[in-house]
Amino acid sequence: MTDRYAVIGHPIAHSQSPLIHGLFARETGQDLVYEAIEGPLAPAQGFEDMVRAFFAAGGRGLNITAPFKLRARALADDCSPRARLAGAANALKCEGGRILADNFDGIGLRRDIELNLGLPLAGRRVLLLGAGGAARGALLPFLEAAPAALVLVNRDVAKARALVAEVAEVAQLPAGEGAPLPAAAVCALQAVGYDEVAALGAFDLVINATSASLSGALPPLPSAVFRAGGSAYELAYGKGRTPFLQLARAAGVQGGADGVGMLVEQAAEAFAWWRGVRPSTTAVIDRLTVPLD
Repeated sequence: MTDRYAVIGHPIAHSQSPLIHGLFARETGQDLVYEAIEGPLAPAQGFEDMVRAFFAAGGRGLNITAPFKLRARALADDCSPRARLAGAANALKCEGGRILADNFDGIGLRRDIELNLGLPLAGRRVLLLGAGGAARGALLPFLEAAPAALVLVNRDVAKARALVAEVAEVAQLPAGEGAPLPAAAVCALQAVGYDEVAALGAFDLVINATSASLSGALPPLPSAVFRAGGSAYELAYGKGRTPFLQLARAAGVQGGADGVGMLVEQAAEAFAWWRGVRPSTTAVIDRLTVPLD
């Protein structure tokens, strides 16, 4: 019997997930179908009812995209430490009648940076722009990589500092209840405002996890944060050389990357979580990559 999977979001017509998972299934010989489902914004519990109906009808797994990631985490019966800290889930599955949630955005981002781009995070100074869902999902995977510094910069400094405090609490949980982190990893994390970040010097890697590039805007970021010869990563994909990447190039950063690799890597993590086999990603990334220039 062919297994059923899907992605739910609103709007969803632009999603590359059916193509990606279709390619994964073909490569690994998995018997499944994967579709895109337009999620309801109304009534109030329409999304939750849709998810429960999907699993009740025998569906095996779901990807969740905007604007439902927080609601997906809330409806789950259990979730991973990554999803718990992020407060959001981008993948669900049902086992024994219980809905399980995980968040693979952060590990997908880390894999793309470290494996595909060849930029190990260990010992590096990393600046992460934003304190929303994308940034939250990246924190545990990034801290596990042992960077020398991981700095969050956000317009709402209080929000970023509250997130740092949450990480400290998670790090103190007993094994099995959270995601314990070495004290050095927690100490590497701090939060600042845009008016403070220049005083911290240049960073080896600067990542734009804000939504600014979706509208062609640029966060109020001083060019001094970019190290000449360093790296810049734009989570938005298919947008060409965004204002953020243009600023990085002007500051001496060579190259730069967008988030298409993250998109494919997080999908591969979800596929492995569902199917027990991890597909290769290189050919799929190559197929979806749009040149920045």
